[in-house]
Amino acid sequence: MQYYEYQKSNNCAPADMKRNPPWRVALTVNMKGVIGWPIDAPPDAGAEFDQKETVEAIAAALEADGHWVTICPADHTLPAALLDLQPHFVFNIAEGIGGDAREAQVPALCELLGIPYTASRVLTNALSLDKTQTKRIWQNLGLPTPRYQEFHTGQELIDPSLRYPMFIKPAREGTGMGMGPRSIVHTESELRERVAWVIETYKQPALVEEFLSGREFTVGFIGNPGFPGMRSWPTLYNFDGYHFFPVLEIDTGRCVTPGVYGYKAKSLYLEKTGAPGYLCPADIPAGLRDQLYALTKEAAEAIGVCDVARVDFRLDADGNPFMLEINTLPGLNQELSDLCIMAQAEGISYYLLITEILYLAAERFQLPTPSVSASRLLLMTALRQLEPALVAR
Repeated sequence: MQYYEYQKSNNCAPADMKRNPPWRVALTVNMKGVIGWPIDAPPDAGAEFDQKETVEAIAAALEADGHWVTICPADHTLPAALLDLQPHFVFNIAEGIGGDAREAQVPALCELLGIPYTASRVLTNALSLDKTQTKRIWQNLGLPTPRYQEFHTGQELIDPSLRYPMFIKPAREGTGMGMGPRSIVHTESELRERVAWVIETYKQPALVEEFLSGREFTVGFIGNPGFPGMRSWPTLYNFDGYHFFPVLEIDTGRCVTPGVYGYKAKSLYLEKTGAPGYLCPADIPAGLRDQLYALTKEAAEAIGVCDVARVDFRLDADGNPFMLEINTLPGLNQELSDLCIMAQAEGISYYLLITEILYLAAERFQLPTPSVSASRLLLMTALRQLEPALVAR
Protein backbone atom coordinates (compact mmCIF):
# COMPACT_ATOMS: atom_id res chain seq x y z
CA MET A 1 0.00 0.00 0.00
CA GLN A 2 1.09 3.54 -0.62
CA TYR A 3 0.52 4.33 3.07
CA TYR A 4 3.49 2.28 4.19
CA GLU A 5 5.81 4.28 1.96
CA TYR A 6 5.74 7.13 4.46
CA GLN A 7 4.96 5.38 7.74
CA LYS A 8 7.51 6.34 10.38
CA SER A 9 7.99 5.78 14.07
CA ASN A 10 5.54 7.48 16.43
CA ASN A 11 7.89 10.41 17.01
CA CYS A 12 8.59 11.17 13.36
CA ALA A 13 6.61 12.94 10.67
CA PRO A 14 5.76 11.55 7.24
CA ALA A 15 8.23 12.70 4.60
CA ASP A 16 5.86 15.22 3.01
CA MET A 17 5.19 16.75 6.43
CA LYS A 18 8.72 18.08 6.91
CA ARG A 19 7.47 21.56 6.27
CA ASN A 20 5.22 24.05 7.95
CA PRO A 21 1.45 23.41 7.97
CA PRO A 22 -1.16 23.23 6.38
CA TRP A 23 -1.77 19.59 7.17
CA ARG A 24 -4.32 16.94 6.33
CA VAL A 25 -6.10 16.52 9.66
CA ALA A 26 -8.40 13.63 10.52
CA LEU A 27 -10.87 14.77 13.19
CA THR A 28 -11.79 11.53 14.98
CA VAL A 29 -15.15 11.69 16.73
CA ASN A 30 -18.06 9.79 18.17
CA MET A 31 -21.15 11.83 17.39
CA LYS A 32 -24.45 11.80 19.24
CA GLY A 33 -27.41 10.18 17.50
CA VAL A 34 -25.37 7.97 15.20
CA ILE A 35 -25.13 4.69 17.13
CA GLY A 36 -28.21 2.61 17.92
CA TRP A 37 -27.94 1.41 21.52
CA PRO A 38 -29.29 -2.00 22.66
CA ILE A 39 -32.45 -2.11 24.74
CA ASP A 40 -30.50 -2.86 27.93
CA ALA A 41 -28.11 0.07 27.50
CA PRO A 42 -27.89 2.62 30.33
CA PRO A 43 -30.40 5.49 30.12
CA ASP A 44 -27.56 7.95 29.48
CA ALA A 45 -25.64 5.81 26.97
CA GLY A 46 -23.70 7.98 24.56
CA ALA A 47 -23.73 10.99 26.89
CA GLU A 48 -20.00 11.45 26.31
CA PHE A 49 -20.41 11.68 22.54
CA ASP A 50 -20.17 15.06 20.84
CA GLN A 51 -22.87 17.10 19.22
CA LYS A 52 -22.65 17.80 15.51
CA GLU A 53 -22.22 21.52 16.24
CA THR A 54 -19.15 20.85 18.39
CA VAL A 55 -17.52 18.71 15.71
CA GLU A 56 -18.20 21.32 13.05
CA ALA A 57 -16.84 24.11 15.26
CA ILE A 58 -13.55 22.24 15.83
CA ALA A 59 -13.26 21.52 12.11
CA ALA A 60 -13.93 25.20 11.33
CA ALA A 61 -11.23 26.31 13.76
CA LEU A 62 -8.67 23.99 12.18
CA GLU A 63 -9.68 25.04 8.68
CA ALA A 64 -9.42 28.71 9.70
CA ASP A 65 -5.81 27.92 10.56
CA GLY A 66 -5.26 26.67 7.01
CA HIS A 67 -5.58 22.88 7.43
CA TRP A 68 -7.63 20.38 5.43
CA VAL A 69 -10.00 18.60 7.78
CA THR A 70 -11.85 15.32 7.33
CA ILE A 71 -14.33 14.20 9.99
CA CYS A 72 -13.81 10.49 10.70
CA PRO A 73 -16.24 8.46 12.85
CA ALA A 74 -14.28 6.48 15.45
CA ASP A 75 -15.96 3.16 14.80
CA HIS A 76 -15.10 -0.03 12.91
CA THR A 77 -14.60 2.00 9.72
CA LEU A 78 -11.79 4.12 11.17
CA PRO A 79 -8.78 1.91 10.31
CA ALA A 80 -9.71 1.84 6.62
CA ALA A 81 -10.54 5.55 6.65
CA LEU A 82 -7.13 6.49 8.05
CA LEU A 83 -5.33 4.22 5.59
CA ASP A 84 -7.25 5.82 2.74
CA LEU A 85 -6.90 9.42 3.96
CA GLN A 86 -3.24 9.19 4.99
CA PRO A 87 -3.56 12.18 7.34
CA HIS A 88 -0.60 14.15 8.59
CA PHE A 89 -2.30 14.43 11.97
CA VAL A 90 -5.25 13.15 13.98
CA PHE A 91 -7.14 15.61 16.15
CA ASN A 92 -8.79 13.20 18.55
CA ILE A 93 -11.93 13.86 20.55
CA ALA A 94 -13.33 10.32 20.27
CA GLU A 95 -14.65 8.64 23.40
CA GLY A 96 -14.50 5.17 21.87
CA ILE A 97 -17.13 2.47 21.53
CA GLY A 98 -17.32 -0.37 24.01
CA GLY A 99 -14.79 -1.74 26.46
CA ASP A 100 -13.39 -0.49 29.74
CA ALA A 101 -10.49 1.36 28.06
CA ARG A 102 -12.42 2.72 25.08
CA GLU A 103 -10.90 6.22 25.23
CA ALA A 104 -7.58 4.59 24.34
CA GLN A 105 -8.89 3.04 21.11
CA VAL A 106 -8.04 5.90 18.74
CA PRO A 107 -4.62 6.60 20.31
CA ALA A 108 -3.78 2.89 20.05
CA LEU A 109 -4.75 2.85 16.37
CA CYS A 110 -2.68 5.97 15.73
CA GLU A 111 0.30 4.34 17.42
CA LEU A 112 -0.16 1.25 15.28
CA LEU A 113 -0.31 3.28 12.06
CA GLY A 114 2.39 5.76 13.04
CA ILE A 115 0.13 8.84 12.86
CA PRO A 116 0.71 11.77 15.24
CA TYR A 117 -2.34 12.66 17.34
CA THR A 118 -3.52 15.16 19.92
CA ALA A 119 -4.04 14.69 23.65
CA SER A 120 -2.87 11.89 25.90
CA ARG A 121 -1.34 8.58 24.94
CA VAL A 122 -2.79 5.09 25.12
CA LEU A 123 -2.04 4.16 28.73
CA THR A 124 -3.03 7.56 30.10
CA ASN A 125 -6.43 7.49 28.41
CA ALA A 126 -7.03 3.94 29.62
CA LEU A 127 -6.11 4.88 33.19
CA SER A 128 -8.08 8.11 33.36
CA LEU A 129 -11.32 6.42 32.31
CA ASP A 130 -10.83 3.91 35.14
CA LYS A 131 -11.48 6.17 38.11
CA THR A 132 -10.47 3.58 40.67
CA GLN A 133 -7.08 2.90 39.11
CA THR A 134 -6.42 6.64 38.85
CA LYS A 135 -7.29 7.14 42.52
CA ARG A 136 -4.96 4.28 43.49
CA ILE A 137 -2.07 5.98 41.72
CA TRP A 138 -2.85 9.33 43.33
CA GLN A 139 -3.20 7.70 46.74
CA ASN A 140 0.11 5.87 46.39
CA LEU A 141 1.79 9.19 45.59
CA GLY A 142 0.28 10.85 48.63
CA LEU A 143 -2.08 13.07 46.65
CA PRO A 144 -5.40 13.95 48.34
CA THR A 145 -8.41 12.00 47.08
CA PRO A 146 -11.47 10.88 49.06
CA ARG A 147 -11.31 7.47 50.70
CA TYR A 148 -12.99 4.88 48.50
CA GLN A 149 -13.88 1.28 47.81
CA GLU A 150 -14.68 -0.48 44.53
CA PHE A 151 -17.55 -2.97 44.45
CA HIS A 152 -17.66 -5.72 41.81
CA THR A 153 -20.59 -7.81 43.05
CA GLY A 154 -22.28 -5.53 45.58
CA GLN A 155 -21.90 -8.21 48.25
CA GLU A 156 -18.46 -7.13 49.47
CA LEU A 157 -17.98 -6.14 53.10
CA ILE A 158 -17.97 -2.36 53.45
CA ASP A 159 -14.63 -0.91 54.46
CA PRO A 160 -15.14 0.12 58.12
CA SER A 161 -12.91 3.15 57.66
CA LEU A 162 -15.41 4.76 55.27
CA ARG A 163 -17.79 7.34 56.68
CA TYR A 164 -21.27 8.38 55.54
CA PRO A 165 -22.49 10.13 53.51
CA MET A 166 -20.93 8.37 50.56
CA PHE A 167 -21.10 8.96 46.83
CA ILE A 168 -21.58 6.17 44.27
CA LYS A 169 -20.85 6.25 40.54
CA PRO A 170 -19.80 3.89 37.74
CA ALA A 171 -16.06 3.28 37.89
CA ARG A 172 -15.46 3.63 34.15
CA GLU A 173 -17.72 6.33 32.76
CA GLY A 174 -17.47 10.06 32.17
CA THR A 175 -19.68 13.13 31.63
CA GLY A 176 -21.48 12.53 34.92
CA MET A 177 -23.02 9.28 33.69
CA GLY A 178 -24.82 7.33 36.40
CA MET A 179 -24.70 10.29 38.78
CA GLY A 180 -27.81 11.89 40.29
CA PRO A 181 -29.46 12.73 43.60
CA ARG A 182 -29.55 9.04 44.60
CA SER A 183 -25.79 8.85 44.21
CA ILE A 184 -25.44 10.33 47.70
CA VAL A 185 -26.22 7.65 50.30
CA HIS A 186 -26.48 7.83 54.08
CA THR A 187 -27.09 4.22 55.13
CA GLU A 188 -25.88 0.75 54.25
CA SER A 189 -29.21 -0.19 52.70
CA GLU A 190 -29.07 2.86 50.42
CA LEU A 191 -25.47 2.04 49.52
CA ARG A 192 -26.27 -1.58 48.67
CA GLU A 193 -29.25 -0.58 46.54
CA ARG A 194 -27.32 2.05 44.56
CA VAL A 195 -24.24 -0.15 44.10
CA ALA A 196 -26.44 -2.96 42.75
CA TRP A 197 -28.11 -0.52 40.34
CA VAL A 198 -24.78 0.77 39.01
CA ILE A 199 -23.35 -2.73 38.51
CA GLU A 200 -26.50 -3.97 36.77
CA THR A 201 -27.08 -0.86 34.65
CA TYR A 202 -23.52 -0.15 33.51
CA LYS A 203 -22.09 -3.69 33.56
CA GLN A 204 -19.03 -2.52 35.46
CA PRO A 205 -17.83 -1.98 39.04
CA ALA A 206 -19.28 0.73 41.26
CA LEU A 207 -16.92 3.24 42.86
CA VAL A 208 -17.93 4.30 46.36
CA GLU A 209 -16.15 7.23 47.97
CA GLU A 210 -16.73 9.48 50.93
CA PHE A 211 -18.86 12.45 49.95
CA LEU A 212 -17.27 15.82 50.64
CA SER A 213 -19.62 18.62 51.62
CA GLY A 214 -17.56 21.61 50.45
CA ARG A 215 -17.46 23.66 47.27
CA GLU A 216 -16.80 22.02 43.89
CA PHE A 217 -14.18 23.23 41.42
CA THR A 218 -12.64 22.15 38.16
CA VAL A 219 -9.22 23.19 36.86
CA GLY A 220 -8.26 22.98 33.21
CA PHE A 221 -4.95 23.47 31.48
CA ILE A 222 -3.11 23.14 28.21
CA GLY A 223 0.60 22.45 27.92
CA ASN A 224 3.34 19.91 28.46
CA PRO A 225 6.46 19.85 30.62
CA GLY A 226 9.35 21.81 29.19
CA PHE A 227 10.41 25.34 28.37
CA PRO A 228 7.84 26.85 25.94
CA GLY A 229 10.16 29.25 24.16
CA MET A 230 9.70 27.72 20.69
CA ARG A 231 5.93 27.29 20.83
CA SER A 232 3.56 29.15 18.58
CA TRP A 233 2.45 31.31 21.52
CA PRO A 234 5.26 31.05 24.10
CA THR A 235 4.09 33.91 26.31
CA LEU A 236 0.88 32.04 27.10
CA TYR A 237 2.73 29.40 29.14
CA ASN A 238 4.56 29.32 32.44
CA PHE A 239 8.26 28.57 32.36
CA ASP A 240 7.49 24.93 33.22
CA GLY A 241 5.38 24.57 30.05
CA TYR A 242 1.80 24.81 31.34
CA HIS A 243 -1.03 27.30 31.07
CA PHE A 244 -3.71 27.01 33.74
CA PHE A 245 -7.09 28.55 33.01
CA PRO A 246 -9.01 30.43 35.70
CA VAL A 247 -10.50 28.09 38.29
CA LEU A 248 -14.16 27.30 37.58
CA GLU A 249 -16.56 26.78 40.47
CA ILE A 250 -19.60 24.59 39.87
CA ASP A 251 -22.60 25.68 41.92
CA THR A 252 -24.93 22.68 41.97
CA GLY A 253 -27.22 24.04 44.67
CA ARG A 254 -29.79 25.25 42.16
CA CYS A 255 -29.36 22.68 39.40
CA VAL A 256 -31.62 19.89 38.18
CA THR A 257 -29.61 17.40 40.28
CA PRO A 258 -29.02 19.41 43.49
CA GLY A 259 -25.60 18.82 44.98
CA VAL A 260 -24.53 16.56 42.10
CA TYR A 261 -22.81 17.63 38.87
CA GLY A 262 -24.28 14.74 36.90
CA TYR A 263 -25.14 14.17 33.26
CA LYS A 264 -28.52 15.92 33.36
CA ALA A 265 -26.90 19.05 34.82
CA LYS A 266 -23.95 18.96 32.42
CA SER A 267 -26.19 18.68 29.36
CA LEU A 268 -28.06 21.94 30.04
CA TYR A 269 -26.88 25.16 28.44
CA LEU A 270 -25.85 27.93 30.81
CA GLU A 271 -29.08 29.94 30.82
CA LYS A 272 -31.45 26.99 30.89
CA THR A 273 -33.61 26.31 33.95
CA GLY A 274 -31.93 23.66 36.07
CA ALA A 275 -28.40 24.34 34.81
CA PRO A 276 -25.74 24.69 37.51
CA GLY A 277 -24.03 27.99 38.15
CA TYR A 278 -20.65 28.41 36.45
CA LEU A 279 -18.53 30.89 38.39
CA CYS A 280 -15.31 31.75 36.61
CA PRO A 281 -12.92 32.94 37.86
CA ALA A 282 -13.99 31.35 41.13
CA ASP A 283 -14.09 33.69 44.12
CA ILE A 284 -11.36 32.01 46.14
CA PRO A 285 -8.18 33.13 47.94
CA ALA A 286 -4.98 33.16 45.89
CA GLY A 287 -3.54 30.51 48.17
CA LEU A 288 -6.32 28.04 47.40
CA ARG A 289 -6.08 28.84 43.69
CA ASP A 290 -2.36 28.12 43.65
CA GLN A 291 -2.91 24.92 45.63
CA LEU A 292 -5.48 23.75 43.08
CA TYR A 293 -3.06 24.53 40.24
CA ALA A 294 -0.23 22.63 41.94
CA LEU A 295 -2.43 19.61 42.64
CA THR A 296 -3.74 19.62 39.06
CA LYS A 297 -0.20 19.50 37.73
CA GLU A 298 0.74 16.65 40.08
CA ALA A 299 -2.44 14.74 39.25
CA ALA A 300 -1.82 15.04 35.52
CA GLU A 301 1.87 14.19 35.61
CA ALA A 302 1.15 11.16 37.81
CA ILE A 303 -0.55 9.44 34.88
CA GLY A 304 1.36 11.07 32.01
CA VAL A 305 -1.20 13.52 30.61
CA CYS A 306 -0.40 15.31 27.34
CA ASP A 307 -1.56 18.61 25.82
CA VAL A 308 -4.85 19.22 27.64
CA ALA A 309 -6.84 17.98 30.63
CA ARG A 310 -9.20 18.96 33.41
CA VAL A 311 -9.17 17.88 37.08
CA ASP A 312 -12.26 17.98 39.32
CA PHE A 313 -12.05 18.88 43.01
CA ARG A 314 -14.22 19.15 46.10
CA LEU A 315 -13.38 20.74 49.42
CA ASP A 316 -13.94 18.94 52.69
CA ALA A 317 -15.65 20.53 55.68
CA ASP A 318 -12.37 22.22 56.64
CA GLY A 319 -11.79 23.70 53.19
CA ASN A 320 -9.09 21.26 52.08
CA PRO A 321 -9.16 20.29 48.36
CA PHE A 322 -9.47 16.66 47.28
CA MET A 323 -9.13 15.36 43.74
CA LEU A 324 -12.18 13.49 42.42
CA GLU A 325 -11.21 12.55 38.87
CA ILE A 326 -9.34 13.68 35.78
CA ASN A 327 -10.61 14.10 32.23
CA THR A 328 -7.92 13.61 29.60
CA LEU A 329 -10.38 14.26 26.74
CA PRO A 330 -12.26 17.27 28.10
CA GLY A 331 -15.30 18.44 26.18
CA LEU A 332 -14.83 21.16 23.57
CA ASN A 333 -18.38 22.41 23.12
CA GLN A 334 -17.75 26.15 22.92
CA GLU A 335 -21.08 27.00 24.59
CA LEU A 336 -21.25 24.35 27.27
CA SER A 337 -17.98 22.59 28.10
CA ASP A 338 -16.12 23.51 31.27
CA LEU A 339 -12.78 23.97 29.50
CA CYS A 340 -14.30 26.39 26.97
CA ILE A 341 -16.04 28.36 29.71
CA MET A 342 -12.66 28.80 31.44
CA ALA A 343 -10.93 29.86 28.24
CA GLN A 344 -13.67 32.38 27.44
CA ALA A 345 -13.46 33.82 30.95
CA GLU A 346 -9.78 34.50 30.30
CA GLY A 347 -10.37 35.99 26.85
CA ILE A 348 -8.87 33.10 24.88
CA SER A 349 -10.83 32.51 21.70
CA TYR A 350 -12.13 29.12 20.65
CA TYR A 351 -9.92 29.26 17.56
CA LEU A 352 -6.80 29.74 19.67
CA LEU A 353 -7.77 27.02 22.14
CA ILE A 354 -8.19 24.45 19.36
CA THR A 355 -5.05 25.40 17.45
CA GLU A 356 -2.90 25.45 20.59
CA ILE A 357 -3.97 21.87 21.37
CA LEU A 358 -2.94 20.90 17.84
CA TYR A 359 0.47 22.58 18.03
CA LEU A 360 1.23 21.30 21.51
CA ALA A 361 0.80 17.80 20.13
CA ALA A 362 2.88 18.66 17.07
CA GLU A 363 5.68 19.83 19.35
CA ARG A 364 5.62 16.48 21.18
CA PHE A 365 5.98 14.65 17.88
CA GLN A 366 8.81 16.98 16.85
CA LEU A 367 6.86 18.37 13.92
CA PRO A 368 7.20 21.87 12.46
CA THR A 369 4.82 24.41 13.95
CA PRO A 370 4.16 28.05 13.02
CA SER A 371 7.30 30.10 13.48
CA VAL A 372 7.60 32.30 16.53
CA SER A 373 7.62 35.83 15.19
CA ALA A 374 6.76 39.26 16.46
CA SER A 375 3.85 39.50 14.04
CA ARG A 376 2.39 36.16 15.18
CA LEU A 377 2.74 37.11 18.84
CA LEU A 378 1.04 40.40 18.08
CA LEU A 379 -1.78 38.57 16.33
CA MET A 380 -2.19 36.14 19.23
CA THR A 381 -2.36 38.97 21.74
CA ALA A 382 -4.92 40.87 19.64
CA LEU A 383 -7.09 37.78 19.24
CA ARG A 384 -6.98 37.11 22.95
CA GLN A 385 -8.12 40.65 23.72
CA LEU A 386 -10.74 41.08 21.02
CA GLU A 387 -12.19 37.53 20.91
CA PRO A 388 -13.15 37.78 17.20
CA ALA A 389 -15.78 35.56 15.71
CA LEU A 390 -13.35 33.46 13.67
CA VAL A 391 -15.35 30.32 14.10
CA ALA A 392 -19.03 30.34 13.17
CA ARG A 393 -21.34 28.22 15.26
